[in-house]
Formats: sequence, C-alpha cells, structure tokens
Amino acid sequence: MADIPSHAMVFAAGLGTRMRPLTLDRPKALVEVDGRTLIDHMLDRLGEAGVGYAVVNAFHFADKLVSHLANRAGKSPTIIISREDALPEPLETEGGLIHAMAHLPEGPILTCNADAIWLDDHAIQRLADAYDPARMDGLLLLARLDQSQGFDGPGDFFIDQDGRLTPRGSAPSAPYAYAGVQITNAALFRDKPATKRSLARTWFDDWCPKGRLFGLVLDGPWLHIGDPQARLGAEQALREHRGLG
Repeated sequence: MADIPSHAMVFAAGLGTRMRPLTLDRPKALVEVDGRTLIDHMLDRLGEAGVGYAVVNAFHFADKLVSHLANRAGKSPTIIISREDALPEPLETEGGLIHAMAHLPEGPILTCNADAIWLDDHAIQRLADAYDPARMDGLLLLARLDQSQGFDGPGDFFIDQDGRLTPRGSAPSAPYAYAGVQITNAALFRDKPATKRSLARTWFDDWCPKGRLFGLVLDGPWLHIGDPQARLGAEQALREHRGLG
C-alpha cells in the first residue's frame, strides 16, 4: 500500500448560502448530520485513514469554527487553522489552498470539501494507491450519479479506461460527479498568487487539456450535503447504513 499524504487541506470557509437558514448563525462546516458536524465527519475520515495534519480554512463565523476545532485536541488529525476572515471575501478553493501553503509540506497533499460524506471505508487509501504524480496533476475521488444522494447536478466528468477525465462540457449529462476529495502536489500551487479562484477552474482550464486530470470512483454511495433537504436525506441514509432504518 502507498503512503497516505501526511497533510490535508479541508475547505470550510464558504458562506453556505444554500444551507440557510442553518448557516445564519454558524458556518456550514458546523451543521450537524446524524449527530456529528460536517467538519467532524471529514476530519474523522482523515484520521482513520492515517492523515496526521489537517489545515482548515475559516471565514464565515470563523471564531465559532476555531472554537469547535479546539475541542478536538488530542484527536487525529492535528488541526492547523488558516484564517481568511480578515479578507474582504473568501478566496474559494484554489485561493484558500494557496493562502494556506505555508502550513503544507512539499509533495502529495489531500484537498477536501467539508460537505461530503461517503461510506467507502478505504477511499482515501485507494486514492493514495492510485496516485502517480508522473502522470497526474490531480486525482479526484468521483461518485457515480446513480450512487449519489443530495446531488442534483448533471455530473462533471467522463472517465476513460485509464482513469483520465474529460469534462462534461456541452453534453447534457456526465456519469460522474466530483465527490469532494483529491490528491495533488503542493508544488503545483507553491508560487501562485492567492487570488479568488476555484480548483475547478484549474481542473477544466489547465489540467484536463494536458490530459493530467484523473479520477477514481467511490465504492458505494456518496452523500452530498448541499442544502437542508439533502441533510435530512443523508441522516436517513446513515441510519439505514447502521441498520437503524
């Protein structure tokens, strides 16, 4: 088995507008699903996989997020906060990653959305095993649309037999959606300016045209927690998974 990256970047700075009214008094990362906050679902997954450090960015209700994360002292992974709340607006995912570069080592890193829950216990290890930096700028965890809950989009990618990704483009739908975790290399972002930009723009505009964006498909369901209704559906799915239907 390949080594798991030692560090992950967890994106938790968004305004969570689609999750209102639950985000009127807290960041989206502190919305609870099945008795645990979204950020704890993700951090627990990272800890179980062996990730040692998680850099978490904070903007919306940053003090509440920082206070909550302080309660995880002694648990894995060790938390490092990258505060963005002194900025006029969040930097989005690529900008937030670059803003946090001082906290991240050279080599492979994970980047993670805080609003994704999955039931594949080995997903992060499988990503690490499949990652080949000689061929890949990024390796994305993907979900099949027919195995996705709470996601109402038309899909993001097509995938070939080698795992190489092609964007949906003008097609009415694509069979796979980004499931919220990727492995990439910190060196690809080290010298970029920390401006407001999404990682999706990097994937579609920079890496896909060079044939260097790849995907790995989840084994099992993906629960996308995009709005209050999706949150309720995810809670029911998790109860059924534990046999408590």
